[in-house]
Amino acid sequence: MACETKNWESVTFPVVDISLLSSEDELQKLKSVLSSCGCFQAVGHGISIEYLDKVREIAQQFFALPVEEKQKYSRASNEAEGYGDDLVVNENQVKDCCYRLFLKVLPENQRRMNLWPENPADLWSLELEENSFLDQFGDQPGLEVRFNFYPPCSRAEVFGAKPHLDRSAITVLLQDKEVEGLQVLKDGMWQTVPVIPHALVVNLGGLMQVMTNGMFKSPLHRVLTNANKLRMSIAVFDEPEAEKEIGPVNHLVDHMRPRLYRSVRNFAAFNYECFQKGKDSLEELRI
Repeated sequence: MACETKNWESVTFPVVDISLLSSEDELQKLKSVLSSCGCFQAVGHGISIEYLDKVREIAQQFFALPVEEKQKYSRASNEAEGYGDDLVVNENQVKDCCYRLFLKVLPENQRRMNLWPENPADLWSLELEENSFLDQFGDQPGLEVRFNFYPPCSRAEVFGAKPHLDRSAITVLLQDKEVEGLQVLKDGMWQTVPVIPHALVVNLGGLMQVMTNGMFKSPLHRVLTNANKLRMSIAVFDEPEAEKEIGPVNHLVDHMRPRLYRSVRNFAAFNYECFQKGKDSLEELRI
């Protein structure tokens, strides 16, 4: 990735107050952000500080368990769901410096309860709710949660997460309360997303750029490791049924704005395959 890293301390990362979206000014601000950056920090979302701190506490308790306890919930070698590090797809792959607990939440009949940790017990009471974007997603769209654990790593060439696009339509991320690391590519430069302890980072995935026919953007982003401190984050994202065909919404295609992307099934698998081959999944779908 031939993009320069810059000190962005003087740059204000977009913040949107969800409680003010009834005002035209805040709506226009949100539209501008989604059309340019595709990522913002949401405040005024109505989720209590106590709840967000509880989610962080539960994640910390799980990752503090002995290795042998966490390995009871290990993912299969060829699957993402469960506990583990990077899924290895080729022998030359550079692995991210990250451990993840990845769980399917919705639909309920697809939950693999053998992968849901019994400890901490509060993990079972998070009561995550479904939040899908369009009826394109099918009768049983998926909601998934991923707990990310980035141990300290002093090697500059190792990422917590390599540059990538999300496989979802929308990703909602609760950052670490103190340690920065998330960066978004904006105007050819890597911009650090500052820590606002109880804000939620809202990030558009590649599916949203396809469905809006390019009107809204899905940002390339990455995670840097910290040399001295561990970092944790929790991501929730939605996905359509794997075999549901997704494409630009009809009323966003006309003679002034022709169709930019072909339709695709199982975008998650397609996006991951492109990522491991060093390709841009959205460019691969471009007509």
